[in-house]
Amino acid sequence: MKKGFLLIAVLLLGLILVGCNQGPDYSGEYTGYSWKDESKGVTFEEATEYIETKITLDKKGVITNVSMDFKVKQGSNWVSRLSQEVVVTIDYSKTPSIATVGDQTSNGQSMFTIQTVDYMSLYAFGVSADHTVALAIVCPVTRYIFETKLSADFDYNQPISSLNIENGLSIPTIRTSSSGWLKPSSWSNYVTKNVFNMSTWSHVIKEGGVFDGVDQTTTVKQLLEKLGVPFVQGVPQETVASSGFFGLGGWKGNYDSIKDFLVGKSALELPSLIDWSIEKYALGINEENFFGLSAVAGGTRTVQNSYDGISGATVRMSRESTSYQRALVAAGIIKESDVIKGRF
Repeated sequence: MKKGFLLIAVLLLGLILVGCNQGPDYSGEYTGYSWKDESKGVTFEEATEYIETKITLDKKGVITNVSMDFKVKQGSNWVSRLSQEVVVTIDYSKTPSIATVGDQTSNGQSMFTIQTVDYMSLYAFGVSADHTVALAIVCPVTRYIFETKLSADFDYNQPISSLNIENGLSIPTIRTSSSGWLKPSSWSNYVTKNVFNMSTWSHVIKEGGVFDGVDQTTTVKQLLEKLGVPFVQGVPQETVASSGFFGLGGWKGNYDSIKDFLVGKSALELPSLIDWSIEKYALGINEENFFGLSAVAGGTRTVQNSYDGISGATVRMSRESTSYQRALVAAGIIKESDVIKGRF
């Protein structure tokens, strides 16, 4: 009898040891947040903008699913910046006029009326019954809508380099955001430019998506055909007002890219979306673990490497990383004291 009890005890001990050797079970869904003005003492409950990241882990901590959203409060409602809903109308009787910049700023005249949650990476176009072309593209570096209006008798075999601010064929009309990387105090230094070459960072428009491969030698006809505008004997045909998102596809495309990057990776081996050991990033972190609050030597105010940056997304990744890290806190993988609170 004693041998029987001893055998059972040994078996139970063996099962306990095997269980201990398996380590923690991380399986489950975990949620983390990053919110606007946390660095100013604003609580999550008081915030008007936030990023929510949900990660699903298997028992070993491998990421099997990711959901990331960017919410903005409008009045009493919360809306997602990832929304792809756009309503566009075009008034072909209008001629685009340039926005005023400098000490006093004001929008110019636009052919377009656009209703959308967020303008990032937006384009819109149409062709009227009399074959007038209207094209609008939100410039990623200035955040202005650049508009082009062309008549039926325009030579559409010209390269897009023939469209510029000076001749009125690529006009910045409406400012969609104050957070543009490039903030012109005058358009005088950009008169020969168009939306595709405002700066070196303009390449994000044409490295993937609907404008993939476009350069200054691309003809206007080729550009419009990429959008689906048909031509008959060199003349653009009537096309209903339409819209879309270039590059990765606006906020939704960026966050889908982050998801694609994360799924299949071990959360235990990826404690952040950013490698904070990189000196220029590390020097931007203060004693309270906030990133990008001041311009310190060697530091940076954003963690972004254009189109092919972290996770392949063109976003200020520090705030997305905060949200991801707090999901790791919820999973028990890191501590709140490990979280780098990104610029938001």
